[in-house]
Amino acid sequence: MKEETKESQKCSDKKKIMFAYGFIQLGSSLVSALALAVIAFGFCSIKKESKLFNKCVTEVIEKGSSSSEAVRYCNGGK
Repeated sequence: MKEETKESQKCSDKKKIMFAYGFIQLGSSLVSALALAVIAFGFCSIKKESKLFNKCVTEVIEKGSSSSEAVRYCNGGK
């Protein structure tokens, strides 16, 4: 009788540990997914900024400046 009680206690302890492990695993997966989404949205803004920079350089070159002068101007130089 005592052996059955000890075995059932061991089993319930293992269930609690496995539940906690699964919950932690699920939580860490959720955090990873959110981090990847934030990184992806960051790349979208970089792409948009790159397009604006390229457009600025193209416009300055069309006005008669050299490529290096256009890049310096679009970077905020004088």
